Amino acid sequence: MKSYLELETPALLLDKTLMEANVRLMMDKAQRWGVKLRPHTKTHRTPVVAKIQVAQGASGITVAKVGEAEVMAEAGLDDIFIANEIYGDTKFQRLRELHRRIRIAVGVDNREQVEALGRHFGAEAKPLEVMIEVETGEDRSGVLSPEEGLRLAELIAGTPGIKLRGLFTHEGHTYGAADTAECVSRMTKSQQDILAVARHLRDHGIAVEEVSIGATPSLLHGDVLPGVTEIRPGTYIFMDAAQGHAISDYSRCALSVLATVVSKPTPERIVVDAGGKALTSFTRTQGICYTPGYGIVKGFGDLRIKKVYDEHGVILSTDAHAKLNIGDKIEIIPNHACPTCNLYDKIHVIENGVVTDEWPILCRGKSQ
Repeated sequence: MKSYLELETPALLLDKTLMEANVRLMMDKAQRWGVKLRPHTKTHRTPVVAKIQVAQGASGITVAKVGEAEVMAEAGLDDIFIANEIYGDTKFQRLRELHRRIRIAVGVDNREQVEALGRHFGAEAKPLEVMIEVETGEDRSGVLSPEEGLRLAELIAGTPGIKLRGLFTHEGHTYGAADTAECVSRMTKSQQDILAVARHLRDHGIAVEEVSIGATPSLLHGDVLPGVTEIRPGTYIFMDAAQGHAISDYSRCALSVLATVVSKPTPERIVVDAGGKALTSFTRTQGICYTPGYGIVKGFGDLRIKKVYDEHGVILSTDAHAKLNIGDKIEIIPNHACPTCNLYDKIHVIENGVVTDEWPILCRGKSQ
């Protein structure tokens, strides 16, 4: 075993102890609320990590794309929900192959998709389970009212080859809440809206097995209402600069990028070898997940990467300039863990300052 400081840079690091604590925290919350935890693995795209989550009590996993589902299934994960609308004959054929091997469900929100799924799954021995997405404030995909949800549920009920499992939403608009109180308020309203759709369907004789919600900031701050059966957070397992800002605590951020100081051209400017291709250019300009700059430099208070180019990150600080030398290595907490993980082939697992394992990010680039 070697010190993580011996790694070539840029390198993606994971503090295993912090990650395990984050896993336990969300599992404890789910058990206290009496709901299933189906974590969203788009955060890490790593089967080894998904298996850790299932081993600790998760009921299954969530993915965003068919490609992710294929890799996770190949690795032995056998209960997967694709929390997304997919469309296209090739994708439907790939979904059908997965359906024949594992328990899988997919999100729907429109007639065209339901009818196409019926054409591809009508002759299957067992129906494909689908989840209707309900739009509850994010202004993205999903049905917009209980009446629209009922019309789609009735279409599903009359379409051979598919079966309604339940409803899902993503309260992603909580990321932009001005403060904790607004985050909780938005989360509560989101749950009330999806539960209203569930009641409307049940009032018309349609069974709703699952009511699934999920976003990391809302679940860190708010409570789950009675009637919700499942939560699907993703970023909680690693945390990042955005989630750290949301809870005013960066000590739970398990993921970081190791970078090397390669230039100090002025008394203030420091250049490292991690830029947009190592950290992403993702940033949020407001809300509880506010992320100025492009990552937090660990060990220097609130010092941020000021600018990123493809291969360079720029820090502006006379204090850091005096303390750092060419060749020194620093850790950077990324703004957003999900796209950052997708930039790397592997995660270096760190325990007590040494590299104890390497986990391949096998779903990297599997966005089809």
